[in-house]
Amino acid sequence: MYNTAKKQIWIGELRTSRGNTVVIHDNQLPDASSGRIYLYNTDRKAIVEYVEEIVRPNLHELDKSAIKAAESAFGSDWKRVRAEFLGKRSRFDELGENALTHKKAKAEAQVDDDDLGEDFGDDWSDDDFDDD
Repeated sequence: MYNTAKKQIWIGELRTSRGNTVVIHDNQLPDASSGRIYLYNTDRKAIVEYVEEIVRPNLHELDKSAIKAAESAFGSDWKRVRAEFLGKRSRFDELGENALTHKKAKAEAQVDDDDLGEDFGDDWSDDDFDDD
């Protein structure tokens, strides 16, 4: 049965009506959305977000020899995709912080229309403008 409490990396099998797929769960990946988990899907060669309640009953342990075979077959792809995923997440997190800082600074710098009343009031007449 699927249990990641004791292992940083859990390698198992996702059994579905479409077939069985080796998946990898890594406790060091950032948390997924509430009620979801990230698993590396070896068929898709991607880290996929799954609904934990749906996928958990379909996750099954592999025996030691199957785990070793999976590590040798999928290890290099897993490491590459994991590094890309973590790189994108950290850049996204940085962009998110920068965007919030930029948004706050922009909001503080934005001039309120009421502040323009003295200099740009409605006291100008049409005579102030030349018609060419």
